[in-house]
Amino acid sequence: MKRQNQSSVVEFILLGFSNFSKLQEQVFGVFLVVYLVTLMGNAIIIVIISLEQSLHIPLYLFLRNLSVVDMGISAVIMPVMLVILSTEKMKISTVGCFAQMYFILLFGVTECFLLGAMAFDRFAAICHPLSYPMIVNKMVFVKLVTFSWVSGITVATVQTTWVFSFPFCGPNEINHLFCETPPVLELACADTFLFEIYAFTGTILTVIVPFLLILLSYVRILFAILKMPSTTGRQKAFSTCASHLTSVTLFYGTASMTYLQPKSGYSPETKKLMSLAYTLFTPLLNPLIYSLRNSEMKRALIKIWQRKVDLHTF
Repeated sequence: MKRQNQSSVVEFILLGFSNFSKLQEQVFGVFLVVYLVTLMGNAIIIVIISLEQSLHIPLYLFLRNLSVVDMGISAVIMPVMLVILSTEKMKISTVGCFAQMYFILLFGVTECFLLGAMAFDRFAAICHPLSYPMIVNKMVFVKLVTFSWVSGITVATVQTTWVFSFPFCGPNEINHLFCETPPVLELACADTFLFEIYAFTGTILTVIVPFLLILLSYVRILFAILKMPSTTGRQKAFSTCASHLTSVTLFYGTASMTYLQPKSGYSPETKKLMSLAYTLFTPLLNPLIYSLRNSEMKRALIKIWQRKVDLHTF
């Protein structure tokens, strides 16, 4: 293919839900509420865990990192989507598109490994309760969190730089909600076969492998729960595992289906819905799944609120 006009595309147009223009006002309202609730829910978690000393243990420190990631991915995606819904289309510069793709990948990959680390933490706590403090000590926690963030930065840097090294000769309309890799790659006027191999391999390593390790951890956890003598203990553990697995399946399942088929497979509308699942609903549900139903988080919130009341009283 000829590569003249390699720099002809200096901006992209995000089409969003242009096929459903009559519903855009209603969808805008729903997404705005979801965005505000997501930010508020995750911010509350970060503040509670940061202020309450009793929650400075691996389980909740992992959760604080997860909330930071969820707030980040919402802040990168949702404002753009709200603009698209209010104007039907949105122009975004190549630099802006690059930045959005970079942070989506950074936060997405980091969340993959954080969810894996949280599953390992629960496995150690439930299956090896006596040796848990030694298995998941402070050093192990720091290494797991550092590995998650460094992996996200590395994948985001390599993949985004590679995608935008391709020439974009036109058209410049991205039939998607935001600058995600697969729909942007469809506009490249070059052979992307090598990149698709890399993307497939990267998805296996960063999404499928952690997901399988999480499932393996939960199989072991399930057997440990079934051996518990207390019915109440079993019910509580089952509830926690079911909630976590729901979130994990939603996030990993839709992310893998999106990135394992970069240029074909599902229709654009289906891809949009799958993207919404792990970029919109997972950050919204995580505060409910991991903490707001948690008795220790509720007690910590009450203690912080009581301290604030006492300070104002005196």
